Amino acid sequence: MTDYTPLQQHAAPQAAPPRNGLGTAGFVLGLLGLVFSPIPIVGVVAWPLVVLGLILSAVGVARVRSGKATNKGLAIAGVIVSLLGLVVCILWTVVIGKAINDVNQEATAHHTIVYQVSGDAKAVDIDYSTFDRNTILINTEAGAAVPWTKTVEATGFLAGAQFTATAGPDGGSVSCKVIVDGKEAKTATAAGAGAVATCTGF
Repeated sequence: MTDYTPLQQHAAPQAAPPRNGLGTAGFVLGLLGLVFSPIPIVGVVAWPLVVLGLILSAVGVARVRSGKATNKGLAIAGVIVSLLGLVVCILWTVVIGKAINDVNQEATAHHTIVYQVSGDAKAVDIDYSTFDRNTILINTEAGAAVPWTKTVEATGFLAGAQFTATAGPDGGSVSCKVIVDGKEAKTATAAGAGAVATCTGF
């Protein structure tokens, strides 16, 4: 009787799991940075996220090329979302920087405001106010003869100032005009006893 030695079957070695730690981390950080980047104030935290995400994703791509990692698609996606987040961060910085610069320029700008009253009313009551830095200058002239002109120098924002010319009880027409830095900003005309010409918001 012949003895047969059973053949031993060995299980095939399992394939090594994908090595994708750096690429995955870069993708996650880049995606978070892209999500946060358009949000005002919160977007500040996007800067380190997208930069770190870009670095880790780039290292992940390099590891794939050298055969040390197998997550090429995820690593490339990490590079893309990180770059997009970085572009949004840069655009926000430019926009915010320009807005701050414009506000600073307007707040320190020097302006020449000319108030004018014309018409055939014999006596006109005039009220005018001007913003000068953090102060509102309010002036009144009663029974002024027309034509009437007043020039005021001011620094800063001008929006919201007011200028009115009121005809006396004898009536007549009255017109107000505001010229800011050589350009006509507001004009209005009224007629009749006690008529009020109002130039507001220049």
